[in-house]
Amino acid sequence: MGTGVSQILCLAGPPGVGKTSLGRSIARSMNREFVRVSLGGVRDEAEIRGHRRTYIGAMPGRMITAMKQAGTINPVILLDEIDKLSSDYRGDPASALLEVLDPEQNRNFVDHFLDVQYDLSNVLFITTANYLGQIPRPLRDRMEIIEIGGYTEDEKAEIGRRYLLTRNMTAHGLPDGSLEIPHKVWVDLVRDYTREAGVRELDRSVATLCRKTAREVVRGKSGKVRITKSRLEELMGPKNYGLEVTTEGSQVGTAMGLGTTEIGGELIPVEVLTMPGKGGLTITGRAGEVMQESAQAALSYARSRTHHLRIDPDFRERMDLHIHLPETAQPKDGPSAGITMATALISALTKRPVRADTAMTGEITLRGRVLPIGGLKDKTLAAHRCGIRRLIAPAQNRRDFEKVPANVAKEMTFIWVRDMDEVIQAAILLDVDQVGNLSTATDEIPADAIAPATGFGTHVVTDAAPNQSKG
Repeated sequence: MGTGVSQILCLAGPPGVGKTSLGRSIARSMNREFVRVSLGGVRDEAEIRGHRRTYIGAMPGRMITAMKQAGTINPVILLDEIDKLSSDYRGDPASALLEVLDPEQNRNFVDHFLDVQYDLSNVLFITTANYLGQIPRPLRDRMEIIEIGGYTEDEKAEIGRRYLLTRNMTAHGLPDGSLEIPHKVWVDLVRDYTREAGVRELDRSVATLCRKTAREVVRGKSGKVRITKSRLEELMGPKNYGLEVTTEGSQVGTAMGLGTTEIGGELIPVEVLTMPGKGGLTITGRAGEVMQESAQAALSYARSRTHHLRIDPDFRERMDLHIHLPETAQPKDGPSAGITMATALISALTKRPVRADTAMTGEITLRGRVLPIGGLKDKTLAAHRCGIRRLIAPAQNRRDFEKVPANVAKEMTFIWVRDMDEVIQAAILLDVDQVGNLSTATDEIPADAIAPATGFGTHVVTDAAPNQSKG
């Protein structure tokens, strides 16, 4: 029999992707007892270590309570939402977990209420988190991170067909076979009424269909209801989402960026407007400090390349610049919008439009180098959900291409870039006459259209990803 130390697992991913269900399935497959401990909003260290018995209302901590609930020495304990821990004057519960989640120390765990050593080394601890950045580094170092990304449209449709529909029909008292949803309707339901990384919103949509189906069955209209595309809109109402992002066409000063949040990837449009002025720079849209610094770096890069980009070197003396991030109610931060801001800025200054079928992500340096970013899979899925099939990403993120689902990767065209010269060549059109004809490679700016042969755009990206067409 093996005597190895149990590894502490951390399932990290957006809400609704099944992290808690996966922990329960692990316990079932190992034939162990399963106990879920919610850590969301826990602020008191005594919640973990217990209260000393001299206090009124003293009780054991959550670890000992979970062991009592399990009734065995080797259960699977799921510490849910570990990134939602907080601290105040009563202590830091995240620090108290350092001993619990250290395989070398938890065999001598001391609960203040018991005041004796208790062996937790036989417990398999699994934690879940939406955002790893909120977990303290010492605590994160003790866990093995397993990232669980969002689902594709086809995966959501299969989850809905195989599991969500059956569960909701049972919950709403519908007999088997009373509700039929074809595959194409599943895709429309996912695409037009949900926009999420997980399937919780899809679950609520299926529940809505089941409730309205139950109403029709009770009224005696039909013993079996088949949902068609026309019936879907009749039952669910107008579409909540669409492909409106790509329908406006290529515009000057507008570029589509990508970011990641706790709920998965999302699009970050960037708009730049020039106006007569004296060199002012305004940034609106609840941009965080890091994003504002990216905007300053993008402007400095554009000013340093005025000759190669054929921009008036004295443009700061005659005009003001306004960078706006739509959806101003949503805070935004991070460095990965650097090349998007630079592209939109250069487009506004050169009066040349940016391709509307292209999204981009990457950090920019003052010298125009494109640095790698995180969350390539989530960002790719966000672009794919919104109908964008062309993605500009840092060349150093090629290593993350394997994480992108194969069916999504087949439909996407990746352009791997190393510097802003390549970004502009792939994203900015030569002139407004090319807008609306984005199917050929000639829509990209030729290397000598903006700069001399020795300057801007000296090489074209030719190393497309596996199974991808060249950018």
